[in-house]
Amino acid sequence: MKRIVVVKLVPRPDQFAALEATLALCNEVAGVAQSMRLRSRRALQVALYPRVKTRGLSAQPALHVLRKVADAYTTRQGNLTNGNYGRPGSTRYTAVADAAVKFRPHAAQPFDDRCLSWQMDSSTVSIWTTAGRMRGVRFVCAPWQHELLAARKGETDLVYRDGLFYLYATVDEASPEPAPPPDSAAGWLGVDLGIVNLAVTTDDDPATLDVRWSAGAVTARRKKNAALRATLQKVGTKSAKRKLKTRRRKEQRFATDVNHQLSKSIVAKAQRTGRGIAMEDLSGIRDRVRLARGQRTQLHSWGYAQLRAQITYKAEMAGVPVAVVDPRNTSRTCSQCGYCDKANRVSQATFRCRHCQWTGHSDHNAARNIAALGHRTYRAAQSTVPIAATPPQPAGT
Repeated sequence: MKRIVVVKLVPRPDQFAALEATLALCNEVAGVAQSMRLRSRRALQVALYPRVKTRGLSAQPALHVLRKVADAYTTRQGNLTNGNYGRPGSTRYTAVADAAVKFRPHAAQPFDDRCLSWQMDSSTVSIWTTAGRMRGVRFVCAPWQHELLAARKGETDLVYRDGLFYLYATVDEASPEPAPPPDSAAGWLGVDLGIVNLAVTTDDDPATLDVRWSAGAVTARRKKNAALRATLQKVGTKSAKRKLKTRRRKEQRFATDVNHQLSKSIVAKAQRTGRGIAMEDLSGIRDRVRLARGQRTQLHSWGYAQLRAQITYKAEMAGVPVAVVDPRNTSRTCSQCGYCDKANRVSQATFRCRHCQWTGHSDHNAARNIAALGHRTYRAAQSTVPIAATPPQPAGT
């Protein structure tokens, strides 16, 4: 499996300036490409390769710059063709088509092993910049990251964020073969993701849901952050804007930390009991669902895709199989008799089947349905039943 290891660079002032100049080079090349009407990788390489080389880069990093610009123009042309900027000839379409592609001032730049090498003994890297090959750039990381980087091979991205440089290294890590779960719905841990309760599993006691992931500390913290952000934006003074700037990643870090704790708890529970994990596929949910005004901020301010990704990679590391299922009607279907009706869900927390009269917690009922769907999805994917051979036909038919 592939993992991303993030380490912080600690460059000297002259090294810092060289790294900044290297990241800014793509915007210069993009402007020239627009004026010369060059789009493909080959056209850019033929026309601008010597020019980029004169900026101090060697062959391979120069090609990376040209490919990055060519790929950006290809993406923009795809958006134009698909009508994402309006019809051809419209004001917006013309403005986008006639302007040069602009990268962020410090957009990330990829490097391969020929452009960037790691010296683990001295905790330094050697990297190509516009100032030439720059050696001895220090980095700092945790011991477990140092172990992963020692045997790595592949691409590394140079990223500038909040006044600091980071390296995002792709690492291949061996993972165990997933152990097959018991052949029943009970062999799966269903996970229902929601707004009030971030995650409810089939093992949770509906009467005493964990306040760490329910409408308790997390929701209160999210409301407090939203209220403070709104207040500072309304004030609008310089000091308020400075405060907003210092807090801009604080909410993101809080959500990431909670997702890490939650995903770790879910994977550990499944691994300990020898079960698989069944989750909902919530792709595009923000475009599909219609919510009350009070819930919109909660939905759009939480990383459900990040939570799913964290559960997936941690389960892969632990050898736990994961099944992703369609969430349609999982909150409306009775897990006891299978009757589906919108009226079954009396409230956010209460589920009462109109057919068999079974009553329970809504999220816990949905988690049980997801576990059953996960079992069926896994069985269908693992099915190896051969197709029956066609019997021979009599002669002359």
